[in-house]
Amino acid sequence: MDSKKHILTSKGMAALEEELQELKVVKRKEIAQKIKEAREQGDLSENAEYDAAKDEQRSIETRIEELEKIIKNSEVISEDNMDHTVVNIGSTVRFLDLEFNEEIEYHIVGSTESDILKGYISNESPLGAALIGSKVGEIIEVEGPDGIARFEILNIMRPEY
Repeated sequence: MDSKKHILTSKGMAALEEELQELKVVKRKEIAQKIKEAREQGDLSENAEYDAAKDEQRSIETRIEELEKIIKNSEVISEDNMDHTVVNIGSTVRFLDLEFNEEIEYHIVGSTESDILKGYISNESPLGAALIGSKVGEIIEVEGPDGIARFEILNIMRPEY
């Protein structure tokens, strides 16, 4: 059993609960209808639609089970009581890459919510872990594949939910 405690922002928890509700209420009903229609076509041994619908049903049920475990084993970080003078999970942080003189902004989240394309990095990633606890004006160092990268913290912002 998955005993890992998942750290989530309130926005992340709401998204997981919404996805779970959608799967249970809408997708289960849709897949049941697909299976019913495929059964009505007759011989199930050579029915590709039936096989595809059953595969989709297994996939949905697996995701429902996964979401229920994550939600059950989650700790939601309260952004209201957060110290916004230091980087925490839930903070949005803007920093300067000192090598490339480029400003970067990321939202620090738990690993369940991380999505680099949306600007959400995990507190468990090397960069996320280095940012946690830092303050505006501090310079942090992160070891990467190309050596050590240095970043200066420019701003720590409260999440906008």
